[in-house]
Amino acid sequence: MARIFIVGSGVVGTATGKGFLHAGHEVTFIDIAAGRLNYLRSQGLDARDRLDLRNEPDSFVFLTLPTPNEGHRYDLTAFEDGTTSVGEALADATGTHVVVVRSTVPPGTTEGLVQPLLEKHSGKTLGEDFMLASNPEFLRAASAVEDFMHPWMTVIASRSARTVERLTALLAPFGGELRTFTDPAAAELVKCAHNIFNATKISFWNEMWLVSQALGLDLDPIAQTVARSAEGSYNPYYGIRGGAPYGGVCLPKDTQGFLGLADSISLDMPLLRAVVRVNDVLADRTVAGGRTDGALAAGRSA
Repeated sequence: MARIFIVGSGVVGTATGKGFLHAGHEVTFIDIAAGRLNYLRSQGLDARDRLDLRNEPDSFVFLTLPTPNEGHRYDLTAFEDGTTSVGEALADATGTHVVVVRSTVPPGTTEGLVQPLLEKHSGKTLGEDFMLASNPEFLRAASAVEDFMHPWMTVIASRSARTVERLTALLAPFGGELRTFTDPAAAELVKCAHNIFNATKISFWNEMWLVSQALGLDLDPIAQTVARSAEGSYNPYYGIRGGAPYGGVCLPKDTQGFLGLADSISLDMPLLRAVVRVNDVLADRTVAGGRTDGALAAGRSA
């Protein structure tokens, strides 16, 4: 049984803590919102308004704090405040605790923000007095507890191989595919890219819905067919290696030609224009780097 603290007990934190409780671990929820604490306590859960690590055995401290956007930037105010409180708790800690960044944060946050804050406010040193890791969550709000208990993917990253081993032992029993990295920024980018890819796919089909509406077509059977016919949809390795533009005949022809069709029906397709623009940038870099046409990929996969 592991000793676990959940710092930030919103949807993600509550689901994470309840999942660990179900697996037989000892869990304490930490939050500053009185209403949330009362709600957790009404369910018989151990919920406190501050983290206290004095006389606690070696534990895992999960940061599940909010990181909303403010315009075109992440607002890390609450995240920084919560991390600072963990650093202050580490100052009085007797055990060697693993701090785990589970919030969605921009790449580089674990080592560029969390580590300095923890060391500053604890007076202790990473690797000697406490450990640090990234373990981004992949939970849906409507089924967060179920998603935690039955994950399809678990990502763990730490500079410390021992820390990766400890987190793997804690999380592997829940099942699902496990991916590990040595650089926390890689795990952080996995989560950001994961969400951005999902958003891009939704916007792609919304853009195609606008086309289908203009042409008087029903998009649903078309989209269902393309989902099975397009290799980029059914092959998880298709097109995922960056560094080369798409080439060949079909992809350049249809991306460019379809923009002309859109113009003819007075429809703006900003996502398709962005696809072409990104490809042009990569093509220019390929030429500038002295690479031959052989580097162009129809859908560079692996």
